[in-house]
Amino acid sequence: MQHAIRLAARGPARGINPQVGCVILDADGATIAEGWHRGAGTPHAEADALSRLAPGAAEGATAVVTLEPCNHTGRTGPCSEALIAAGVARVVHAVSDPNPRAAGGATRLREAGVEVDGGVLASEVEDLLGDWLTTARLGRPVVTVKWASSLDGRAAAADGSSQWITGAPARHDVHARRSASDAIAVGTGTVLADDPSLTARAADGSLLADQPVPVVFGHRAVPADAALRRGEHEPVQVTGDDLAADLRALHDRGIRSLFVEGGPTLASAFIAAGLVDEVLVYLAPVLIGGPRLALQDIGVATLSAAPRLRIERIHRLGDDLLVIAAPEKGQ
Repeated sequence: MQHAIRLAARGPARGINPQVGCVILDADGATIAEGWHRGAGTPHAEADALSRLAPGAAEGATAVVTLEPCNHTGRTGPCSEALIAAGVARVVHAVSDPNPRAAGGATRLREAGVEVDGGVLASEVEDLLGDWLTTARLGRPVVTVKWASSLDGRAAAADGSSQWITGAPARHDVHARRSASDAIAVGTGTVLADDPSLTARAADGSLLADQPVPVVFGHRAVPADAALRRGEHEPVQVTGDDLAADLRALHDRGIRSLFVEGGPTLASAFIAAGLVDEVLVYLAPVLIGGPRLALQDIGVATLSAAPRLRIERIHRLGDDLLVIAAPEKGQ
C-alpha cells in the first residue's frame, strides 16, 4: 500500500478525479504489475495495472489499491468489473469511495466471490487525497474565505482606499494560496470597481506556475477588456442567486478548491449561507474606524446565533498576523 500511495502521487493533484495507485501481487506476494491514474479520461489505476499483464496473468492475484474500486461507467468502465473479469481473488483498499455515483465497488466484488479488505493505511491515503475527499463527500468545492483588515475589523478607509492594509509578506502569502487553489472568486462589483487580474504572482511580479481559474459571481457582464480575461484561464461566471447550486456547478467543472477574495459582500454571502470551510484573516497593526467593515450583515440578530469558529493556526507575517479558523463542527 505504501508503494501504491507513491504511485498515486504521480497523478495530477488537481481536477475532478482523485489520485489513485494500484499494485498487483501474485500468489507469492511478488509484484507483477502496477499502475496509477493519469487524469480525466485515462484508465483508472486498476485498469492501468491490469493492462500491463498478459490475459490470465491476474488469475488468483491480489490488487492493492489506494481507493475503493469504482462501480460505475463514466469515461471508463467500472474497475470492479475489470478486476472480476481478470480473475483477481483479493482486493485490499485504503479508503472507501465517498462519491455516491462511483461507490459500491467493494460490495460488487464480494458478490462475485472476491475477498475484500479495507482501511489499510487509510489516514495516509486521506492525507494524499486532501480536498478531493472532502469535495467528494460534500459534492462541492472546499471554500476558503479570505480578507485583510485593520485590528478594528475595517477592510478600507472611509474614502474606499484599501491598498495596502497589510505588508508585502502577507501579500506574498495570499498569492501562494491563490496558486494552490483551483479557482479564485470575486463579485461583479469588485470586477467593475477594481479590475483585478486574479492571478497568482511571485514577489518580482512574475506569474507563478499554477494559476487559479477566475470565477465571477453576479449578473452584470464582465467587460470584454477586463484584466481577468487576459489570464491563463477563461473566466467562469455564475449568478450568485443560489450559492449551493453555483458550487455544485463549479464542482462539476472539476474545481475542488475555491478561494473567495471578492470583498465584504461576497464573503458575507458565503458565511451567511454556511458554505465556508476555512477563514483566513490577515490582520494589520493599524486602526481605521468608520463604516468599511470586513463583513456585512450575516444574519446574526443575537450573540447566541453567531457562528463559532475554532482557531487552527496563527502565523506572523512581517508586521501582520494571519489567523486561520474553521467553523465548529455541526455549524
